[in-house]
Amino acid sequence: MGVATAPSGPTSDSDGIRPGRAHWLRVARDAADDLATDAVAREQAGKAPFDEVSRLREAGLLPLLVTAELGGGGADWPTAYAVVREIAAADGAIGQLLGCHYFLSWSARFFSEPSLAARIERQSAAEQWCWGGGFACQEPPLTLTRTAGGRVLDGRQSYATGVLVADRLTVRAVRADTGEPLAVVVDPARNGVRIDGDADTFGQRLAAGGSVAFDALPVADDDVLGSLSADEDVLSPLTALVSPVGRLLSVQLRLGMAEGVLAEAREYSRAGHSPWPAGSPQEPQVLSLYGELTVLTRSASALADQAMEAVHGGLARGEDLTYDEYAEISVLVAVAEAAASRAAQESTARALDIIGARSASSRLGFDRFWRNTRTHTLYEPVAHRIREVGDYFLNGAHPPFRLPI
Repeated sequence: MGVATAPSGPTSDSDGIRPGRAHWLRVARDAADDLATDAVAREQAGKAPFDEVSRLREAGLLPLLVTAELGGGGADWPTAYAVVREIAAADGAIGQLLGCHYFLSWSARFFSEPSLAARIERQSAAEQWCWGGGFACQEPPLTLTRTAGGRVLDGRQSYATGVLVADRLTVRAVRADTGEPLAVVVDPARNGVRIDGDADTFGQRLAAGGSVAFDALPVADDDVLGSLSADEDVLSPLTALVSPVGRLLSVQLRLGMAEGVLAEAREYSRAGHSPWPAGSPQEPQVLSLYGELTVLTRSASALADQAMEAVHGGLARGEDLTYDEYAEISVLVAVAEAAASRAAQESTARALDIIGARSASSRLGFDRFWRNTRTHTLYEPVAHRIREVGDYFLNGAHPPFRLPI
């Protein structure tokens, strides 16, 4: 029995047309085992993760969410969440990279016309694109200006996941004339795009984060996916689901890192390396620590399952989804975010106490779990989410529409 369980869902291996959830979980576990073999050395080297992306590509995980008819894996979001969690348990940075890829590669379905989304996904699957970027608000924003020769993109995005290895970027830009925020697809290999690996974070070093600058980059009509406006005249409840869908990836990432550190610490304890006086896995203080962290992680996992079922149900409702239903889903995800954040931070910090002074050894690499978790939670804090939960519970206020970083 593991420390915690992966997201629940159908376990059939196939529906007769495409591989099912059980198949993709086996693939993800094999990929995670592969990543775990050299996780410490890769993290310490801190190189751009081209090799790691190749491993995911060879495993068939990049086009997981693209429909089978368009050449992809045909999987659903519960399956993608489980895959991200498996990968994150072995390597949190690669889990973040993959989760970001899933979110951005799917975004055309939320913001674009179906025909454009299908063309993008078909090409993405055929060419095995890895997606990076992000829709974070920033000042000053990227600007999209209409000129005599067409629209051009200018500005600098200070941080975005995956930009060092991405085949396509999606970014947030505002129309210079109206201020409307738009989702824009960019080929990073084009002239007018400059990418810098200047993130220099102490954790999530293999998430391929960096800055990206645009200098009068021509933007075709098909490169503009759609509006990111929070105005209810533009934002339907179904489109608004893009926020909880993406935020739930962050939940799975945190849970994966919590489960990963506890699994490694457990193996270390079972191997007889306990620093405690009794020198045994039966030491009461060790048992209490493991017990507390297991309860914390499994509780967060249960909340994540509730949120996942709500998100999946909301997507199934389609255009019939109401704003009240969207608000309930968003709050459930916020609850799961808060619980997963606490579970990840507590587990990755207190696991070091279980191991003792030996956890300070860079050779063992236990510190990477804490550094990865802390870096991610700094970029995606949950304090405002908790306030939104309280406001919803007390006053029935709908949470504001915010896209994940």
